[in-house]
Amino acid sequence: MIDPNTVLAKAKEDMSDAVLFLEEDLKTYRAGKANPLVFNNVMVNYYGSLCPVPQVASVTTPDARTLMIQPWEKKMIPVIEKAILDANIGLTPQNNGETIRCTVPALTEERRKELIKKAKSSGESSKIVVRNARRDAIETLKKSIKEGLAEDMEKDYEEKVQKATDEAVKKIDNLVSTKEKEIMTV
Repeated sequence: MIDPNTVLAKAKEDMSDAVLFLEEDLKTYRAGKANPLVFNNVMVNYYGSLCPVPQVASVTTPDARTLMIQPWEKKMIPVIEKAILDANIGLTPQNNGETIRCTVPALTEERRKELIKKAKSSGESSKIVVRNARRDAIETLKKSIKEGLAEDMEKDYEEKVQKATDEAVKKIDNLVSTKEKEIMTV
């Protein structure tokens, strides 16, 4: 027989994973100030394998508007520059032979709206993951009735799964609205 506690625990874990993923994803959105996490999704070809910039270089923020990339190997400078340009993250790299500097431009109204749309889209994707976890848990609970689980117990666990879903969706909404406020702050 399937243990309803295990089903509930797995659903909660899947839901919290979706929330954590969204949290990490939203950190990479550039909101007008220098944030080294913006390079986490910029991939460079490093000896035949694709790696994020922070794995091949040190990324620092000397001031609020500047990102500085110090590659561990000088020959990586042009490769990193090309990757930044190809990633289309709105930064223009400038190198001095030793390091790469990227000055973070002030966000335009259009870019802010674009970022908000992207944040909402990521939030919606996370909600879909949460709803899929809920659906899978409820299907498993309904199947367990055939294996001997009492119907009233199944209904209780179904309510618990729904409560966990509601909490996860609320967290997602809060994350997205917080990011939206951060992006709109000039």
